[in-house]
This record gives sequence, structure tokens and C-alpha cells, in this order.
Amino acid sequence: MQAAPQQTTPAADFAEEIRRETGENIFLCYQCQKCSSCCPMAEHFDLAPNQLMRAIQFGQREMVLHSKTIWLCAMCETCATRCPHDINITKIMDALKIMAQKEGIESKVPSVPLFYRAALRGIQWFGRMYEAGLMGEIYLRQMMAGQLNYQQVWKNDMPLALKMFKTGKLKIFPTFGKPKAGKATGGKKEGIAYFPGCSLHGTSK
Repeated sequence: MQAAPQQTTPAADFAEEIRRETGENIFLCYQCQKCSSCCPMAEHFDLAPNQLMRAIQFGQREMVLHSKTIWLCAMCETCATRCPHDINITKIMDALKIMAQKEGIESKVPSVPLFYRAALRGIQWFGRMYEAGLMGEIYLRQMMAGQLNYQQVWKNDMPLALKMFKTGKLKIFPTFGKPKAGKATGGKKEGIAYFPGCSLHGTSK
């Protein structure tokens, strides 16, 4: 007699919570791994996208919210494009980042939320991205927290910054974006806007 195969039972609570937030049914994922095979960041993740989906299906909340994957995702939406069930994994990553922040879970990649906050602060102040100020704030905060990689700064970042400065791609002083009032088109009560993927949209709320 053959031994009965071991069974694992999906835990729907976590997946249903994400479904309420995103409208995405994670139980449609059948582990074809197309998302992981096409992901440009997969080699840096601790959980590949398909593994993250499986962990959510089985209610492994702590593992998911403490993973590096949700913070390293570039929001390029390649996975969502390739998914045969049209699961928008980037939207799920977004929701997971928001959940982690609401629950006070510290990111395993501290430089990522630090970048988000500094970038959004710069845009709020100047109306556009101020790259030199952004990097200056990040380096200062990392230095104060004892997290600054000086070798990375002097070996890679500074030579690149010098090249960008010489070609005019990096400005020392900020430029200010002025709000522009658009003309009302009128006639239509509803409209459709297209927003491409951006790694900031989980932190812009």
C-alpha cells in the first residue's frame, strides 16, 4: 500500500486581506514561475516572486512582510505582463510594503525606504527631483546611522557623479518646478489615466 501523500492546506486569511486591498486573487497562481524567470531583480531577492505568491497562499505573513523582496522590487511590471492569469504582482508588492510600514516592520534593506522618503521630500520642496540633494541626504542619514558604505561611495558613486556633472546631467543647485494650470476640456464626466510602473507608488500614499 502506498503511503498517502502529505497535504498542506492553504490559509486564506492573508490572501483575502491582500485581495481586499488590491483586487488580486492570489489563488489563481499555479506556480508556472514565469514571473521569476523574467524578473530582472530576482537574483537579489530572498523570495522569488512565485515563492512570495506561494507563501501568501499558505498564510506565511511574517515571512512575507519581513522579506527583502517587497523592498527590492523595481515595479517594472514585467511579471504582471507575463503572468498567464494576469495577476498584478506589482500591485501586490505595493500593498505588502504598505502593510509592513503600517505594522512598524523595519525594512531589511534600509536604504530603500530612506530613498523613498528623501525623494518624496525633495519633490515636495522643489516640485521636481533634486538628485544632488537626494544623495546628500541619503549619505548623511546613512552615516549618522552607521550604515554608510564609504568604499561604495568613493569607488563607484563619486566617479559616476563627476561624470554626470561634467555632462550637465547632475546639477549642484536645485531647479524649481512651477505648477501649470491646464485647460479644462469639459464635456466628459469620466476619464482614464495611464500610470506606468514606479517603485515609489507604495510609499506615496
